[in-house]
Amino acid sequence: MTPAQDPFYIVKDEIQDSIDKVQDTFLQWKQTPENTGEYVHLTKELLTSCESIQWQVDELEKAISVAERDPAYYGLNEAEIGRRRSWTSTAHNQVLALKRNVEGGRQKSVFGRSTNPSESIRSKKNIAQDNDEFIASESDQQMLLIKRQDEELDALSASVQRIGGVGLTIHDELVGQEKLLGELSLDMETTTNRLDFVQKRVAMVMKKASWKGQIMMIAFLVILFIILFVLVFLT
Repeated sequence: MTPAQDPFYIVKDEIQDSIDKVQDTFLQWKQTPENTGEYVHLTKELLTSCESIQWQVDELEKAISVAERDPAYYGLNEAEIGRRRSWTSTAHNQVLALKRNVEGGRQKSVFGRSTNPSESIRSKKNIAQDNDEFIASESDQQMLLIKRQDEELDALSASVQRIGGVGLTIHDELVGQEKLLGELSLDMETTTNRLDFVQKRVAMVMKKASWKGQIMMIAFLVILFIILFVLVFLT
């Protein structure tokens, strides 16, 4: 299987694209003034994206663990598994570093303000608001994961139903073939019995007839056989 066809490399490319986009957003976030709506929006977007990428990398690591149990079955070797492990570890560290920087920057923007009482009150309100937004973000992430799992279960259920339908179709075909074979066996048995009866009758007639009668009988049977052959195979 070529890398272009390997599911690992397809998912890897998608995750790498997501990491590149998150890094671009991180650079934009660093250049955005704090205490602005855009800054808060970018912070939430970065944290959500990091959570999503971490989940994808974890799922990819699970797939690697499965393949590692029987590399030959999946057409892999230890070197390839090592390369895949190395990439997922690097991707995980990159995303984790980005997430820590974003979380650290958010805490700095919240706690690094003036200790003036009015500013402190506003800071507490902002902290509470940020906490609410974080909880809402985590809730949205959980809902997204649940929705994704439901979609995967629906797809699995549809696959099971298709397999069950195919199994029923095969069963019906086997039952039909078994019935046809039974009918054919019965017809062959009936034909064999009739042939045995005819052979016995012919033998009895041959014993009773003279040699001239036997010759005439043989000639008659040959002519009858030729006529039957022409009727069956040439018409």
